[in-house]
Amino acid sequence: MSDVQTWIKETVTNTPVVLFMKGTAQFPQCGFSGRAIQILKACGVENIATVNVLEDPEVRQGIKDYSNWPTIPQLYVKGEFVGGSDIMNEMFESGELKALLDA
Repeated sequence: MSDVQTWIKETVTNTPVVLFMKGTAQFPQCGFSGRAIQILKACGVENIATVNVLEDPEVRQGIKDYSNWPTIPQLYVKGEFVGGSDIMNEMFESGELKALLDA
């Protein structure tokens, strides 16, 4: 496992809720990342841990390889990959996301 893959694994394992995104929670750099932050806030997540993939090309590609998911943002809850903004939105609308975050 590469250093980037090891770092990603440690990050998603040791952080209860982490969003790999373009930009930061305060300044998202794409609409999908911005929507993901809005969804998490609407679910009551106050301290959103984020990783700005634009700061490191190895992390940007590494997270795609780690999850085998081609797009960013990517949400991880308790070490498990949840999905991108579309899946987050569907889960938010159905109530599944809040239940997962509250569990």
